[in-house]
Amino acid sequence: MKKILTIAGSDCSGGAGIQADMKTITAHKMYAMSVITALTAQNTTGVYGVVDVAADFVGKQLDAIFTDIVPDAVKIGMVSNEGIIKVIVEKLVQYDAKHIVVDPVMVATSGGKLLNLGAERALVEKLLPLAEVITPNIPEAECLCGFSVQSKEDMLKAAEVISNNLSGAVLIKGGHFTEGADDLLYNKGKALWIVGERIATDNTHGTGCTLSSAIACNLAVDFTLAESIEKAKFYVRGALEDGLNLGKGNGPLNHCYNLNKR
Repeated sequence: MKKILTIAGSDCSGGAGIQADMKTITAHKMYAMSVITALTAQNTTGVYGVVDVAADFVGKQLDAIFTDIVPDAVKIGMVSNEGIIKVIVEKLVQYDAKHIVVDPVMVATSGGKLLNLGAERALVEKLLPLAEVITPNIPEAECLCGFSVQSKEDMLKAAEVISNNLSGAVLIKGGHFTEGADDLLYNKGKALWIVGERIATDNTHGTGCTLSSAIACNLAVDFTLAESIEKAKFYVRGALEDGLNLGKGNGPLNHCYNLNKR
């Protein structure tokens, strides 16, 4: 039984964050564990409140996990302040965590930045370099590279800039473009386009969380990074195509769609 740890915020409506991660891990028939960094009051129509967990308590959660059930891979999502980021970095280094996947949650759907300057600096300088792969979407890639990304050529330039601060790879997700859903994997100077088909649905809440968790699951069973991403995209595509339609806004995908397949 492979053990996967998700470090992220809680989504009380179940579509994103910790809840999406644990559903994804379970759908991959692996053991899900969680370290909660924040509580959110949110649903398919928006986020209505956030309460950060104290940094020292985030550290206690990590100690409890790594001293008992050691994860085979770690997915990191919402880390909302500098103190939380620093303690996560400290503990991941202390316990020599393996297969770290970071989904750098930096920009709200509305376009506003979610991190202050100190937290953004800690994320870029301390946490992202620990990752085997980071998975920014287009707005997050723009934050990390410092310029507008409007095309595949821009994605490649952004990946080159972002990778200068990384020891691992960067996967820039192309889903924000109006056509196609091709992602760019840039690793040690080599670029690989991973083709994806855009699914006609408005119910995409938690897609980024789900993809990064699925990548972590595949890395845990020793698929290569490219294979892990391709398999994760296939899983996410199926969860979107299932056509789940819940809530009044941007609804969640069906993380458990494949449990009904025989």
